[in-house]
Amino acid sequence: MAVVNPYRLKISQFRALVAIADQGSFSEAAFHLGLSQSAVSHAIATLEAELGVVLLHRGRQGAVLTPVGKTVTTEAHRVLQALNQVATTAQQFRGLGRGQVRIAGFRSVATHILPAVIAGFRRQYPEIEVSIDECDHFHNIEAAVQQGQADIGFTYLPTGAKFDAWELMRDRYLVLLPPGSDPNQAATWEQLNAYPLILAPVNDCCRDLISAHARRFGVDLRPAYEVREDSTILGMVRRDLGGTIMAQLAAEPLPSDLVVAELPVPLERIIGVINLADALHPPPVYAFLETLKQVMAAIAPLSQPVCHHGHPSLLSR
Repeated sequence: MAVVNPYRLKISQFRALVAIADQGSFSEAAFHLGLSQSAVSHAIATLEAELGVVLLHRGRQGAVLTPVGKTVTTEAHRVLQALNQVATTAQQFRGLGRGQVRIAGFRSVATHILPAVIAGFRRQYPEIEVSIDECDHFHNIEAAVQQGQADIGFTYLPTGAKFDAWELMRDRYLVLLPPGSDPNQAATWEQLNAYPLILAPVNDCCRDLISAHARRFGVDLRPAYEVREDSTILGMVRRDLGGTIMAQLAAEPLPSDLVVAELPVPLERIIGVINLADALHPPPVYAFLETLKQVMAAIAPLSQPVCHHGHPSLLSR
């Protein structure tokens, strides 16, 4: 028995088979495709010859698929759908000559992740403008995306069902102490709270997360200083004005003279990328997301795209 060579099969044969299955007869399929009935008959005859099986029973009642014909028609549908998707993708990216991508995110992402992504994106699409809006709280980021002020947002996961989201990275929180400090000074929550702490102000998303985490263990953190800028906090720690609790990404590059300790109970934030679900985004947005995935894949494996529903309470994050 001769082996079927799939590369001899033709798209026109699949289109004819699917049309006959959908329309119920050779004549109706020919009309649907804008071809002569003889052309459709020839396509099916050559397909059956290539496969070595009978796909259709011809009779007064029209054309009826054989059992193997039904299976082959299902696969032919999938092939044609895949071709349509290829065409759709190409059509989307043909419009990438000019355009804009608007991003909302927090400072550490804008500082340490986006520059490499934007550089890679601009090499491929130099005419597309990229704008960044830095926000202090993930609520503001998500509001910007939901209200159409940003195409892409960098926020904490999980998030609401109104967004399509995928995990970018997990970022742990560190205790940073002045040079020469004993890291055991932060071994327990009581010791950490007795130490002069320098934290972001209330209503900063990192401060909210850290404070809620501590409250799970009965500790109400009372900072000696409240400072918004990460770089200022690090400078104050280096001058022995106190210690801080900071996400590692926000502290990068970590000053080599600071003492790094772990929280009494570990804490991390899950950073994700979001865009509005079920929205028709312009081609530059999809191109930027693809570039982001490529750049991050070179740094660390990404999780699969997944929708996250509802912010957890601060106590659970």
